[in-house]
Amino acid sequence: MTDVHALMSDQAADIAADSPAAGKLARQFGALTGGEVYRESIVARHGVAFFLLRKGAEKRLALVWSAGASSTVPTDFEGDQVTGHIDEADVTAKICPTHAANAGALRRHIRWTGPSLVGLTKSVGLGDRLGLATPGHVRAVMGTDVAPIFAQQSIRELARTERTPQDVIDAATWGVFQAGWRQPSGADADHLKTIDDIEATLAAGFCMFTIDPSDHVDNAADTDDAGRLAEKFGALPWSKLESTSSDWMDAYAGKRFALPGGMVLCFDREDVLRAGVKYGSAVAHVCKLARHLALRAGDRFELEMSVDETTTPTSLLEHYFVANELKRLGVRCVSLAPRFVGEFEKGVDYRGDLHRFERQLIGHVAIARHLGPYKISIHSGSDKFSIYPIVARHAGDLVHVKTAGTSYLEALRVAATKVPGLFREVLDFARDRFDTDKATYHISADLARVAPTEAIRDEDLPSLVDQHDARQVLHVTFGSVLTWRRDDGGWLLRDRLLAMLMEHEQTYCQMLAAHLGRHVDPFVEH
Repeated sequence: MTDVHALMSDQAADIAADSPAAGKLARQFGALTGGEVYRESIVARHGVAFFLLRKGAEKRLALVWSAGASSTVPTDFEGDQVTGHIDEADVTAKICPTHAANAGALRRHIRWTGPSLVGLTKSVGLGDRLGLATPGHVRAVMGTDVAPIFAQQSIRELARTERTPQDVIDAATWGVFQAGWRQPSGADADHLKTIDDIEATLAAGFCMFTIDPSDHVDNAADTDDAGRLAEKFGALPWSKLESTSSDWMDAYAGKRFALPGGMVLCFDREDVLRAGVKYGSAVAHVCKLARHLALRAGDRFELEMSVDETTTPTSLLEHYFVANELKRLGVRCVSLAPRFVGEFEKGVDYRGDLHRFERQLIGHVAIARHLGPYKISIHSGSDKFSIYPIVARHAGDLVHVKTAGTSYLEALRVAATKVPGLFREVLDFARDRFDTDKATYHISADLARVAPTEAIRDEDLPSLVDQHDARQVLHVTFGSVLTWRRDDGGWLLRDRLLAMLMEHEQTYCQMLAAHLGRHVDPFVEH
């Protein structure tokens, strides 16, 4: 039996992408369809061979089956049919656009192309603001014991890039399929604040939901005087919290809570007031959204609570209080993202006292083990290389590292390397937009330390992507770069950036694998 006939039989087994058989099939399918076949994508289901091919700058899904076969699988896909011969056998091919309907059909027939629950496995979130990074992300995690979340985007990022939740899920589907990733991967709807956010991302197929209650966190609680604290404490939404002020005092004040490793937490009355005022409304909000999710999704979702985007660190007492109250209210979290000490600025390494960070992390992990277990989530985790060994050493498997903008910066590194003129345009535009776009970020970049492009030689442009100030200027202006339009309505930079990445697809994939691999490697069991 020839390779192609074996692949299209009902008993077909998957073929290793690096095998001679896969190479032969890729050549045969390429000749049949007139495109370049991604050999890693070749897989068979129910007598039909599936693969992704590229024609110029466009990608297409293709299905091939023996002429006369009775499979109904191809009818689920939209596309144009052609007939031909492989190894003197008559075959039919259907060449399909990579749109949402076909992505959905692919997920139904090849389950690993869609998201699934990740659970308490150590994991990494790999945000992709351009929709082209997943093949590189696959290379970064391939062969490791770290579970990937390939589809990850926050509501804020969606708004700034003018993408939809469905765009994110579908881009991950095609990227996973192209790269031949056959293991489970998650999908994280990040920094959700409202029920409408949940509905939009749930409908697209997300299965992890990161609730951001920062709008309900009272940061002034850290400095309020006793009178003001007592006033605010009494005004908390007690009915939504299904508790009373006296219940909280009885539960925490004067109590000692022993944690794994010998640590003991002790609350006094003021500690209860400050923790309750700071996070009480946030707990109520998370509970409201979690219960809505449970009604809509049953047990087919995972929940993360994130309080990292607040102005003050989350103390160990506050972490214990929040996690314990969520547990009392029946809210189960797969992960929780505290606001750590030090600075987690976008796109650069951790800035702060590593010894102090380590001491606090040990306590956070102990609380997660005791009240969960759940994972400690490291937000703004991109490029925090100095803390990864510390987190890996103490958290073990109970860790989730979340990255986002660093993959966009690697795209700009490709531009700086391959198309310096385009990179110069991006950097000049970013310099003009920086003062406006930095408003919602806590960063330390100084535009004065970013040289104008006319002062930089082409061969020195790639190094700018690593320079602290230039890196942050490029990072926080991504939304403007990707959505700014010319006077005639066309994109100023977006189309050319995407075309450049398609032309240099392998370079982008290699750079992503190398850079994101540095994020993953400290957590891998060698």
